[in-house]
Amino acid sequence: MVHWGHLFFVTLPDRLRAVFEQGRQQRLLGYRGRFAPTPSGPLHLGNLRTALISWLQARLQGGEWLLRIDDLDTPRIRVGAMESALADLRWLGLHWDGPVIRQSQRLELYNSCLSSLRHDQLLYPCRCSRRQLGAGLRYPGTCREMARGWGLQDGRLPAWRLKVKAVDEPRCGDLVLRRADGFIAYHLSTVVDELALGISEVVRGSDLAAVCIAQQAVIASLEEQPPSYRHTPLLCNPEGQKLSKREQALGLAPLQEQQWSSHRVVGWLAGSLGLVDQHCSLSACELLQEIRVRPLPLQGCLDEPNS
Repeated sequence: MVHWGHLFFVTLPDRLRAVFEQGRQQRLLGYRGRFAPTPSGPLHLGNLRTALISWLQARLQGGEWLLRIDDLDTPRIRVGAMESALADLRWLGLHWDGPVIRQSQRLELYNSCLSSLRHDQLLYPCRCSRRQLGAGLRYPGTCREMARGWGLQDGRLPAWRLKVKAVDEPRCGDLVLRRADGFIAYHLSTVVDELALGISEVVRGSDLAAVCIAQQAVIASLEEQPPSYRHTPLLCNPEGQKLSKREQALGLAPLQEQQWSSHRVVGWLAGSLGLVDQHCSLSACELLQEIRVRPLPLQGCLDEPNS
């Protein structure tokens, strides 16, 4: 567990406080998980395996499993990708609870958070370019104390950075919450949704384990408690590389064209995790029943909780 030092205080509007309070009450009612794909292309088998694990974990806990569509980064969105993802999940028997949640319909919530943080001087304009910063480096705070203004300069708007003080974790610098192109940053939208929807545990791929520190810092700045984070191994290709939509990794369509049934795909995905024999054919509900009786049903599929 990361212990955060004094991170300043933010004055959130009553409506936003009420939304977060509703989320806290939802957590108290029991387990709440979620799956949150980006509709940038068809779901590949790695995405679907993560969805299966997330769904199993929620059902094993007797909880709810929500479906959120992360569709804020519109240049990456592909027409029909959301509908394709919903159809794939239904075909596999991974049915979600409640309506589909689309981030593009929640902009008011994210902007309300940004306005509050900016009003309380917890954000500052940053005009550093990616070239200046380099890849994967902790932000050194270059613009933190500089009066650079919020308006256009040289035809560009600034990014909005959160002032973060991470006492025990030097890897987390000040974080961009609104990009220079005007899009809400992933760290903010994801954090706001986890809090507002009352998500108690996030199950996702191990490639996202590194963002836990940043997201915990944003949550701390909002004076809230983070969910538990669990990560599952990535499904890789024969060369040992993680599957990627960008590389057009294998999804369901080619398997369906080869007459694979949904039961065969579920068995193959579960078999790749060692949950069943890889040649097994069963439905998602049958898989759930088979592993429900085990002492540690998903041991080996998930890391230890990080919160």
